[in-house]
Amino acid sequence: MRYADIIIENKGRHTDNLFTYRVNDASVQVGDRVTVPFGPHNREKTGYVYRIRESADPGTGGQSCPPEKIKDILCRDDSIPLTEEIMITAGWMKQRYGITFWEGVRCFIPAGPPAKAGKEKEPYQGLTGSYEKPKHLTEEQQVAADRIGQAIREEKQENFLIHGVTSSGKTEVYMEAIDQCLNRGKTAIMLVPEIALTTQMMERFAGRFGKDRLAVMHSKLTRRERYDEWQRIRHGKAQIVVGARMGVFAPLENIGVIIMDEEHEATYKADMTPKYETVDVALKRLKFYNGVLILGSATPSVVSYERCREGIYQLIELKHRYNQTPLPEVKIADMREELKAGNATIFSRALHREMKECLASGRQVILFQNRRGYSSFISCRECGTVLKCPKCGISLTYHKRSESAVCHYCGRKFPVPERCPECGSSYIRYFGIGTEQVEEAASSFFPEAPVDRLDLDAIKTRRDLDRILGRFARGETKILIGTQLVAKGLDFQNVGLVGVIAADATLNIPDYRSAERTFQLVTQVAGRAGRGDQQGKVIVQTYEPEHYALTAAKNHDYSAFFRQEIKMRQFMDYPPFTDLILVNFTAAAEETALAAAERCRKYMERAMGAEYARQILDPRVSVNFKGDDFRYYILIKCPRGSRNLCIYYLDNFAQILMREKAECSMNIDVNPYSTL
Repeated sequence: MRYADIIIENKGRHTDNLFTYRVNDASVQVGDRVTVPFGPHNREKTGYVYRIRESADPGTGGQSCPPEKIKDILCRDDSIPLTEEIMITAGWMKQRYGITFWEGVRCFIPAGPPAKAGKEKEPYQGLTGSYEKPKHLTEEQQVAADRIGQAIREEKQENFLIHGVTSSGKTEVYMEAIDQCLNRGKTAIMLVPEIALTTQMMERFAGRFGKDRLAVMHSKLTRRERYDEWQRIRHGKAQIVVGARMGVFAPLENIGVIIMDEEHEATYKADMTPKYETVDVALKRLKFYNGVLILGSATPSVVSYERCREGIYQLIELKHRYNQTPLPEVKIADMREELKAGNATIFSRALHREMKECLASGRQVILFQNRRGYSSFISCRECGTVLKCPKCGISLTYHKRSESAVCHYCGRKFPVPERCPECGSSYIRYFGIGTEQVEEAASSFFPEAPVDRLDLDAIKTRRDLDRILGRFARGETKILIGTQLVAKGLDFQNVGLVGVIAADATLNIPDYRSAERTFQLVTQVAGRAGRGDQQGKVIVQTYEPEHYALTAAKNHDYSAFFRQEIKMRQFMDYPPFTDLILVNFTAAAEETALAAAERCRKYMERAMGAEYARQILDPRVSVNFKGDDFRYYILIKCPRGSRNLCIYYLDNFAQILMREKAECSMNIDVNPYSTL
């Protein structure tokens, strides 16, 4: 007789356990979707087979159940089958991120209804493919391809970090690795940090490997498209998956390589439950198949680069552009001097002059400002009150086109008040610069140059994105203004100038990664210039021209930046020397949330020991509370080797709150990208 441990489909923690059932159907295997009788009333519930064993005894650490009380599996559903590897990964996610079994499984299950036979949806139906294979790789590319290829041929689980300057040909190395995998009957996952980049990557891959071998996974697909793509992948009709971070959960088997382009990007960290790290999940899946992990970036994350120094990753460097065009010339414009000279406009004199020359020569311009809207906040000049969203507590952004104040956290819009709601003053003013204001200024200074804007306000659907990028690619748009969407992987040959409007916008955010983010964004957006046969130019506008992140970006010197940054991280006990665990407590009453946070802090101090107490910070109020709720959080710095134990005790505390039916919810975020 066989017995199966089942993960029941249920959102709550009260069923977050493995439930044993008797297996009478010989075809049932690990990963199968099944229907079982559940609870005292034997209601039919859906679940997934986590493991199968020959005995009813679960062994060490399990809870035994008398054989006579074990119920039978009712039936097997083969519509959405998973694999043994997927079930192992889901169980590992529970342990690593403090989530439930079902939250881990749900990551691998498609959303949307099934299509009728012959009615399947194809997201990129008109895709033709655009790719011209180079006659030969550069010397650096060939060395990289050979090192990675050896690991693939030997079926060794290896991890590579390709540190390649912008336009050094990393994508060609990726495709060589995928080609090697396909030739050996293996599959591949190609991840990009933004959905905006999937179309461009799909065109290249379709030209190289053929459209029929490709599938795409990202959240902008319709529910039907996502379901149909999932089925194509699961049944082996597609061997290569291109997607954003959710692509790491593609139901492929025999995965030979997972590639994360622009691996440093914060978008690879999920900001909704489960709050997973894409690189962690990729590495776990590859260990099962002895596959190869490839991370690529011109500005690797500090954590990844440190892992190279520790021997966890192998470092591969591409120091030269594939077309031998020099890296763009970067100049820093000191906005303090601009004000002294009487220039109070958005554009420094240097940026205005270079834009004029660039446009006159027939080349295009990209302007980067990492704030959308017209002004980043609205304030009363009389009392200093900043208008905030009553639902989220986040400062509202002024949007001139809609004449509204918008919360970029929940999306709610409000009319701009004529008087301050606190003091009644009429001195309501707008502060900060957003992409709308940059667009207005560019159109005013250069009325003959067509201007387009690429941000989340301008992109409502995938078609909007393709239309904006298509116009710029054809040269119809001369000036493209955008947020970090324009900094990530876009490849246009005719861009002669990039302007960073306000580098201080990211430099001064309250986050220990602010210097790293600034260096990465400036370097990445600078890399959009001069990708053709002419050297590009970059103007970086700032009020802190001496900051080490900006001087290193100006000199294209990652090593100098890393040396300075890693010293600060080590001194302050920040990652990669510790793991940060953020624990949020949300309740309708402020005192309830605060009491739960304080109680958890004391519980963790007792559980982890007195020496650990100094690593647990006191409860603090979160500015990101929703609706009428209040949120407090505690932040825990976990020394290396203690992360899993910390998650274990936090999970125990969550179970205590659940059993007590506490009117407070709790969630865990490991190594958050923001505590705001």
